[in-house]
Amino acid sequence: MNDYQCVREGGAGLIDLSALRGRIQVSGSEAVMFLNGLITNDIKNATETSWLPAVFPTVQGRLIGAVRILRDDNGFLIDTETASHDAVLKTISRFTLAGDFKVSDVTSEIALLTVQGRRAGEVIKNTDLRVIPATHTAEVGFDVLTTAPVTEQLVAAGAQLVSPETFEILRIEAGIARHGQDMDETNVVLETNLDDAISYTKGCYLGQEIIVRIKHRGHVAKKLTGLTFEAQVQPQAVISSEDGKEIGRVTSATYSPTLERHIALGYVRYEHLAPGTKVKSGDVTGTVTELPFVRGSWYE
Repeated sequence: MNDYQCVREGGAGLIDLSALRGRIQVSGSEAVMFLNGLITNDIKNATETSWLPAVFPTVQGRLIGAVRILRDDNGFLIDTETASHDAVLKTISRFTLAGDFKVSDVTSEIALLTVQGRRAGEVIKNTDLRVIPATHTAEVGFDVLTTAPVTEQLVAAGAQLVSPETFEILRIEAGIARHGQDMDETNVVLETNLDDAISYTKGCYLGQEIIVRIKHRGHVAKKLTGLTFEAQVQPQAVISSEDGKEIGRVTSATYSPTLERHIALGYVRYEHLAPGTKVKSGDVTGTVTELPFVRGSWYE
């Protein structure tokens, strides 16, 4: 089977995320205090066995970078997309002289791969690698953190290499936003579907006042959502209501082999966000669709 079918139809696909994401090590006795003042989630909930989603916001509540945080022997490991890596690193590093707070860019030292698909557990079962449950495709998956080459080992164990083009299809089907494409520093955090990365019970952090105010107001003006179209559309294409008013823009688009439909991610104004709402992009008709497009084995 091809690499797409391998992930979607019961196999295990191997995706090298090392170049797509960066790793930052944070340590020191004051790491918890400093990080909690900079991120939207509660760093005290970080564990060694699961990623804690969080966002570094600006004082205006806009997105610096969406991250995943893991507790480890040296403090905390922060995983972020390459497009937001430098901004996140700069945000953290400016506090290194303020106390016992050390920051290191370990992107080149620690590789990140992921095995995705129903057989992912079988592939990593007999390895001595550090693995963390995670999905990048809406299928069962495990991230692998390593300082040694392991691609051949994982392929020998039954994983099939997944091309960047296939991974992009799987990502969009899973409704996962990409920094620089589906979200950036112009977006308020609450627009980006990162609700599980926000704690409303922790102490103060940068941008908290704006984020909480929007939450209590009820909604943002626009939000990232799924869209299905009758034909191909392009990123940055205008989304219009049935009566021709501009209501948003496409950010990512692809063809879904599973749904046999053209699908897209895009921002749509709040009053048009209900699933089933009819929209257009140029002459192409479409429908607002709940995310993820494909609810794979991760959701079982």
